[in-house]
Amino acid sequence: MDMPNTENDTLDLYGTRVASRFLIGTARYPSPDHLKRAVIRSGAEVVTVSLRRESSGGEKAGHAFWQLVRDLGVKVLPNTAGCHTAREAIKTAQMAREVFGTPWIKLEVIGDDATLQPDPFGLVEAARELTDQGFEVFPYMTDDLVLADRLLEAGCKVLMPWGAPIGSGRGLNNPYALKLLRAHVPGVPLIVDAGLGAPSHAAAAMELGYDGILLNTAVATAGDPPMMAEAFGKAIEAGRLGFLAGIMEQHDVAHASTPVFGAPFSPFSS
Repeated sequence: MDMPNTENDTLDLYGTRVASRFLIGTARYPSPDHLKRAVIRSGAEVVTVSLRRESSGGEKAGHAFWQLVRDLGVKVLPNTAGCHTAREAIKTAQMAREVFGTPWIKLEVIGDDATLQPDPFGLVEAARELTDQGFEVFPYMTDDLVLADRLLEAGCKVLMPWGAPIGSGRGLNNPYALKLLRAHVPGVPLIVDAGLGAPSHAAAAMELGYDGILLNTAVATAGDPPMMAEAFGKAIEAGRLGFLAGIMEQHDVAHASTPVFGAPFSPFSS
């Protein structure tokens, strides 16, 4: 059986193609050096940045961080982390566009403080207005099919459903729902965002046919963030290859891997 051709298997994000399907966050690292080495070893070409977090560090810290990102040569996906209303998210996105010089925005509108679950109504409202303003919106959402349709109608061309609540490390809480969503919007880039704690979680999502993974906490808080970043990068590649190659069908009973025809043969029989 021929291996799938992955030479041109790139991820299309609003017309920008990237070879890596790993989008990595930049918060909570022990040091800037850990962040730098983690991004390099991950192979990621896109990093997410919170405007609020960088602004809160002061002007000097903000310039140092921005210089680090520039030196890495990666694309920046600003996010509206910490926003609880559509108005707040829209204002943050507008400021992020001025600071980072990109129309990309990872849109977060949080509706529940305990789970950090998105507010679907505020999310659609903000997505529609930001799209009208020329933004290219990456909405952080649940795995709800109707919400997916509404966000696509609002102008989103990429969707980012959660695997589990942000920072929980639980992996894929509802693989069935994620599989349904993948089938529901077959031509839309889907990136699992949030809740993954182990490289195997990322591989499982990619084996479902998802197009990419965005995560932060599992790498940033690991004992060795650069090593964990590399582990996730390889797991994402493995899951993608497995999906393209074709995952075997599951069975309820054993299926012999070696076919047996007729009676056993012994080389010592006469």
